[in-house]
Parts: sequence; structure tokens; C-alpha cells
Amino acid sequence: MDLLQQILVYITLAIAVGYIVKKFFLPSFLTSKKPSKKACGQDGCGCS
Repeated sequence: MDLLQQILVYITLAIAVGYIVKKFFLPSFLTSKKPSKKACGQDGCGCS
């Protein structure tokens, strides 16, 4: 029974760490920080 509890704890820990990595660290690597081609004020959008 003790072995089963340890396995479940490690599985839960792995899921939690995987979720945190996916939520907070992977979006910064997957999204590019390129500036947009269309800046405010171009094409008569009315913003200033």
C-alpha cells in the first residue's frame, strides 16, 4: 500500500509541475516578440 501511495504522489507531482511549466514557461518560448507590422496611426485607423 505504501508503494502505491508513493507512485500516486509522484504522478500527481509530475502532472502539477507539467501544468506549471506549460502555463508559465512554454508560452514565452512559443510566442515570438516580433513587433507588429501595423502600428497605431497608420492606415487612418483614427488612433493617436
